[in-house]
Parts: sequence; C-alpha cells; structure tokens
Amino acid sequence: MYILPVPQQWEEKEGLFLLDYHCSVIVDATVTEHIYDYTKLLQKDLKKQLGYAPAITRGESSTGDILLVHNTSLLEEEYHLNICTEGIHLVFGSEKGLLYGIQTLRQMVSQVGALLPCCEIKDYPAISNRGYYFDVTRGRIPTMESLKALADKLSYYKMNQLQLYIEHSYLFKNQSEVWRDDTPLTAQDIMELDAYCRRLNIELVPSVSTFGHLYKVLNTKTYGVYCEAPELAKEEFSFNDRMHHHTLDVSNKGSIEFAKKQIEEFLPLFTSEHFNICADETFDLGKGKSRELAENKGIHRLYLDFVKELCEFVIEKGKRPMFWGDVIAGFPETIRELPKDVICLNWGYAAEQRENETKALFDAGAVQYVCPGVGGWNQFINLIESSYHNITRMCSYAHKYQALGVLNTDWGDFGHINHPEFSTTGLIYGAAFSWNRNQLGFSDINRQISCIEYGDSSERFVDRIARVATTSVFNWWHIVMYKEYGNTNFATEETIARVSVANEVLQKLKRELYEGIVFMKPEKRDLIKAYLVAVTGIELFNNIAATIAHEKYGVNGEVKKELAKELEYWFYDYKDIWRTVSRESELYRLQEVIIWYGDLLRDMGC
Repeated sequence: MYILPVPQQWEEKEGLFLLDYHCSVIVDATVTEHIYDYTKLLQKDLKKQLGYAPAITRGESSTGDILLVHNTSLLEEEYHLNICTEGIHLVFGSEKGLLYGIQTLRQMVSQVGALLPCCEIKDYPAISNRGYYFDVTRGRIPTMESLKALADKLSYYKMNQLQLYIEHSYLFKNQSEVWRDDTPLTAQDIMELDAYCRRLNIELVPSVSTFGHLYKVLNTKTYGVYCEAPELAKEEFSFNDRMHHHTLDVSNKGSIEFAKKQIEEFLPLFTSEHFNICADETFDLGKGKSRELAENKGIHRLYLDFVKELCEFVIEKGKRPMFWGDVIAGFPETIRELPKDVICLNWGYAAEQRENETKALFDAGAVQYVCPGVGGWNQFINLIESSYHNITRMCSYAHKYQALGVLNTDWGDFGHINHPEFSTTGLIYGAAFSWNRNQLGFSDINRQISCIEYGDSSERFVDRIARVATTSVFNWWHIVMYKEYGNTNFATEETIARVSVANEVLQKLKRELYEGIVFMKPEKRDLIKAYLVAVTGIELFNNIAATIAHEKYGVNGEVKKELAKELEYWFYDYKDIWRTVSRESELYRLQEVIIWYGDLLRDMGC
C-alpha cells in the first residue's frame, strides 16, 4: 500500500481493521463548517469505494468506529492516524490537519478496500506553502468543471495553493478590445473557484501580468500607447513573438497607472492574502521608448523602481506581493530595496537545475518560493523524467535554503498543446517532495503514482508514458518555429534517421496503452484516448518532419503519402479531447498551424 506524499512517520503493525458497514464517524464536539464538510467528503468517498458509507454523529465511540479528535497541541496541518483492530482514531491540529488525515485514509481505502492494515501515522508538511501554478492564458482557458477537478486533485495530494496565470484571459472592464475574440474567465468564475478552493484549504492566489507579457493588451488601439516597442503591434501574430516582447513603457506615467488599475480590479475577487504581480521576462525594457531613461538610470533601476511601486501598492491594499525572480536574480542584492515581506518566486526548469540563484537570493535575505516545472510546454506529452529531476532538485533547494514555499509550474507556451491532465505526474512530484524532504526514486514514485492516481494494478502506467520523451523528433516548438521562421534545425540526416526508430517505440507504446486499459480503474480509462491521440500526433509529426526534410531539403528519409488528410483527421480527434476540459479559447490558433501544414503537405503531393 502507498500514500503520497509519504508520511513523515509511518509504522506498520500486525492485524487488520474491518471497516464494517455499521460503523460510524464520531466527530469532535467543536465541529466547524469545514470539519463537517471534510467528514462528508470521507463519507461520500467511502460510499464510492465500498458501496456503503458510515453515519456521521457525535458522542461516545464504539468498537469499529472512526473517531475524529481535535488536539490543539498539534501543528495546524498535522494529523495522527492510528488504525488498530478495534477502530480508527484520527487526531488533528486544526481542520486543515483533519482534511489531510482524511485524504490519507481515502488513499488507503482506494487501494485495499474495507480491510485496512493496522498502522500508526504521524504526519505534517516540511514546507508550509505547497502550490501549483497553471497557465490559463497562452492557449487554454479551462472550464469551471476542470478547474474544480484540479482543486480536488491538489487537495488529495495535500497541496494548499493554486495560482492561475492571467494576461488577457479575464474579462477586465473596459477591455473588450482585448478579450473580444476569446472566452475569458469572469468575476463570477473567479469568486466561485475561490470559494470552492477555500473549502479544500487551498488559497487561490491572484496572479496577473503587470509589466511584461502583455501581448494582446499592448497590441490594441486603446492600450498600445503603453507599449515599450509599439512597432511590434504591426506584426502578424506569432507564438514566439508573443513570448518575447510586449513590455510596458516605464517612461510613460500612464503605464504604472494601468498596472495599478489591473490590480485594483482583480484583487477584490479573491480572499487570498497574497497577490502575484508577475513582472517576469521584461525583455524589451530600456530598448524602445524608455531607451534614453535606461541610459541615464540603468535598466536594472527602471525594473526595480517599477516593481517596488507596484509592491507598495499591493501592500497598501492589504495584500502580500509576489513577483517572478528571473530578472532580479541577476542583481539579487537589490532585493533589500523592496518591501521586506515581498515574496520572490525563483523559477528554474532544467533537469540539472543549478542552485546558484536559490543560494544567491537566500544570501541576499530574500523571502522566496522555489518554482520548478512539470515539463509540459511545447510537448504533446510531458517530459516526465526531466520534470522529475527538475522538481527533486528544486525541492531539495527549497528545504536547504528555507524557502517559504514551493510553487510547481505548468506553462502553456505556444498554445498549450499538451492536455492538462498529462501534468498530473509532475504535480504529484511537487506535492510529494515539498511535503516530505525524503525523496523517492524515479521508478519507485512512478509505481506509486500509477497505483494511487490511475488505479493501475500493474503499476506501470507512468513509466510507459515517460518513454515518450525520447520519441519526439519534431516537437511542437519545432513545428511552430518552422512555420513562423522557417527554422530548419530538424532537417538533418542525423535527426531524420531517428524517425523510424522513434515511431517503432510509439507503435509499441500504443499497443501497451490498449493492453493496459484492463488494469486501470474504470473512471480513469477515458484518459487513455487522450494519450493515444497525443502519441499518434507525435508519430504523425515525425513523419511530416521526414517528408519535409526530404522533399524540400534533400535529406534522406521515408516519405509518407496522404499525410495532410491524416493530419486533419487527427486534429478532429484532438479538438474533441480539448473541449472536454477547456473552453474554445485559442484553439483556433492551433487550428491555423494545422491548416498551414495541411496546405504545405498538399503542395508537396502528400
């Protein structure tokens, strides 16, 4: 039996406890609304897993009951779970501890049913803030149902923060020009999700771009005046361009007022005590309208002054500011000029991510979250092994340098091609290694995730999917960059020679996915189609790469016929999967890429 995150102390004992259909859940006399909600969560899940559910009551417990007891001497998120032959005793430091104890019990029942092995667990988190950052701007805007499902999953793995990355995908007032071609989140959506998260001990933290990464805003006739490099607004849309430009002009006093209005409108929707102003990757700063100011003051000073004023504004509004640390990591000593309570979000996504930035920020006295990534952006299926190495390293730095939190990130560069569910493995890595500093090996935790999350009795599902990382010859980054810039770095003899080998692996994987359906719980089986569509997409674009390389650049390789038709049928299936969890949002931009390749292939007779 497995539990994720692994408890701090877990002692197995002899014997079994029978969770009889007559048993009751006995709640403490000091029952709050949330304690009752969590008890109902347990009751509902037992009904789902076992076919029957215990009654909820107060009073004296009897043999065979589940007794819930509040003990203020425990830490706020701490719980003690004692399962013996005569009953279950769950002691908790607060309603948060109760929730986590119940999540542990749910995981146990999902694996062994009504006969629970006797054990004693004493558990609490090593890091107090354990969050997930989900991009809802660069392609996908999720449905409310899928956002709530994400919150449920975070709670199941004992995470307590969620942030949604917003550039233009919220229905800001007086910005119809920005969101008129989109399906944005509304104030009611945010408030509903905030309340839902709060019931699960998840802090929904507002996060909105206020400096860089304002492509759609700064490309409008109304707000283009605030753009550092307005000539870029004349360019056709480009996924790559959107990532690298569109910074506010700090020499225009209206820019800081615009950013403050964004904050002022967005902030009241949340009950969170934090506000993330982002302020990352301000690539154009000092290179356009503010060039003269930068020559006099320095780009670093322009950046720091703008961020400082926004942080002070957030504090005035009663919230604690956060911002991404990529820029200030270049001059970490200046962190002391910012308000002392500001939280620096220190990100790094390499498999072999170094600790230099984390140490430098620690030495400079920064309050920081360490922010790894789930490795899904620009991939049809996430780079699972790479994300494992990145997350384990970054979490180890978080423990070593006393980070205030871990914020595991899921970005959507170039249209968010990967299905959000594919990030679940990386999400669980972050949950496990921020809660408990003792790290499980790659294959070990993959077996446990396969069992707990996917109900896979063979315990091989995650390891199978992890093999995909070596098979993508023409990944989404290549696909977009060839369309937008004619980037041909894929069109080499060495690269194209990998296609047939990679596709053999993909064919084998597809068969294994079909064969593995029988080992998975029925409620998880609909995910198999999403993986099959993604694997087919990788194989298809490998063939497209070989065909383009041969037909246009004379590279030896196998040329496939009728690829255009195959691509268009594949995209029909892809859109069907997309709509199960996402609004239309920028699906049309992905469609434009597919149509471009379909036309290109037909021009080549394919």
